Amino acid sequence: MSISASEISARIIEAVMARKLAPGSRLGEQPLAMLFGCSRTIVREALTRLAARGIVTVSARRGWFVIEPSQDEAREAFEARRVIEVGLIRSAGQSGRIGAVALGRLRAHLAREQAAIADDTDIGTRSFLLGDFHVCLAECLGNTLLADTLRDFTARTTLIAMRYQSTHDAAQSCGDHVRIVEALARGDAASAEALMSEHIGTVHAALRARCDHDPLAQLRDALAPLAGGTAVAGSAPAAADDPTPDDSSTYLGALL
Repeated sequence: MSISASEISARIIEAVMARKLAPGSRLGEQPLAMLFGCSRTIVREALTRLAARGIVTVSARRGWFVIEPSQDEAREAFEARRVIEVGLIRSAGQSGRIGAVALGRLRAHLAREQAAIADDTDIGTRSFLLGDFHVCLAECLGNTLLADTLRDFTARTTLIAMRYQSTHDAAQSCGDHVRIVEALARGDAASAEALMSEHIGTVHAALRARCDHDPLAQLRDALAPLAGGTAVAGSAPAAADDPTPDDSSTYLGALL
């Protein structure tokens, strides 16, 4: 049976959440069609769906790529997650304690997280489980529509964490998840809300700011003056009190 566009989309989302596809990764239609044993039309449909969901982007000349979120997009994604997830917990608190079946499912998920962290040999599974906890929580709180939305936001924040080299510890994330579930088990929705808000804020705060990609970085490094090197013929040495010495690397850096 041929694979569907929905299944391809799901596989790509899963790979992103497992940190197997980095921001900026190229997604060629022909290689994907060969990999999945389907037509390029089906692959294109899958990628078009992911583009509408904000996971990939397309260039008319260069093809399809996994998104590279900006700092503004990172801030907006974490704010959106905070609103959705805290709101879900608040709604659940108004309807009473979380059910035993849902609670059992969440605790089973936490056990898989803890096992993956203890094993530490499959970073992809660990990353996927930590992100999927939030999707699982939304499903257990009875809102499958928001669970689908959260899956996309979680994939985007995974890409953000990769691009901005998050320093957040996996064990800390898992510990946060445990405290949230235990608060829900006690029927303490207010504490669960506060814990979730703090958790998302902590993950966001662990991102390292970075500059946008510098297209001349490699050339600038290659052509930087050598220490003690010979000056370019015909150039006069800069005066000691000259605030703008004739240094090509400084000049390019100032322009760019």
